[in-house]
Amino acid sequence: MTVRPLAMADWADAQGLYLELASSETVAGAAQFEAVLSHPGTTIFGLEQEGRVISMATLHVLPNVTHDGHPYGLVENVVTAARARGQGAGRAVMTGLAQAAQAAGCYKVMLLTGQARNARGFYEAVGFIADEKWGMIQRFEI
Repeated sequence: MTVRPLAMADWADAQGLYLELASSETVAGAAQFEAVLSHPGTTIFGLEQEGRVISMATLHVLPNVTHDGHPYGLVENVVTAARARGQGAGRAVMTGLAQAAQAAGCYKVMLLTGQARNARGFYEAVGFIADEKWGMIQRFEI
């Protein structure tokens, strides 16, 4: 299984995965996908199987002032196609993403996961810990 950065040619597969992750009302279109792909420090990693992207995650590498200026990574929108779950695709994407973060000089990678998704065990299995910090969010009306 090879993990690679996604490109605009992957939009149809990515859109399908986003729709598995979120409702159709909240998934933006191809122009926003292109904006994310072209954002400095941001990469969407995906795993392709039989010509289709079946798993993906976004890594944002962000500049930092502490930790001797080493950047940190923020992971967002981790999703594996329902038909491919439990087969190692998500693990492969997260491993490739972590390797890319290390190669970029990140001293850590962080993510939040919804409590209702029951994915904590998956993230712990790929090396994340939940006992060091609190994950908190503040939402805004948009």
